Amino acid sequence: MIFMIKYMLSNNADIMFIGINPHFGSYKRGIPFSNNKMLWYLFSRSGLIEENEDYLKKDENLRLVYEKEFLKKYNLNFTNLIERPSRDVSDLKKGEENPGKARLLESIIEYRPKVACFIGKVTYEKFSGKTLDKFGWQEDIGKSKVYVMHFPIRGPAAIRIEELTEIIVSIGRKPYNH
Repeated sequence: MIFMIKYMLSNNADIMFIGINPHFGSYKRGIPFSNNKMLWYLFSRSGLIEENEDYLKKDENLRLVYEKEFLKKYNLNFTNLIERPSRDVSDLKKGEENPGKARLLESIIEYRPKVACFIGKVTYEKFSGKTLDKFGWQEDIGKSKVYVMHFPIRGPAAIRIEELTEIIVSIGRKPYNH
């Protein structure tokens, strides 16, 4: 069974996570970042979500968290700049992000997340057309703060956990303890 990822966007989410595009495995599962679950583990380690890593390892549990808890319990959203799946970003065509840029900008302005969090430098650069000088806080979009975090699967997890913790604190939440 092939799933498409159903992006659930809502008004005034705490955080709208924005990826570049889905991996084939994530697209097939219908769950963002489920091919390599590291981002989900980082959500757990930072206290953004309550579920522990062992629970998240099973696809059926991850599906429940994404479909039932992510929006309703945690007030979090996911979307991608480009909807077409690929093995990695090197498979994307130049300019393929252009239709998604307008859609994403409209989504951020319309839904007004407290934080629009771009997952990775490439995602932000493709969206903004600017070279990223530093990770972290960027210029606001509408009423939303903008944060660019490091991509979850390259480099030390501690950096990503610090970034997620910084975002959690900025929205006035307390991290879940594990």
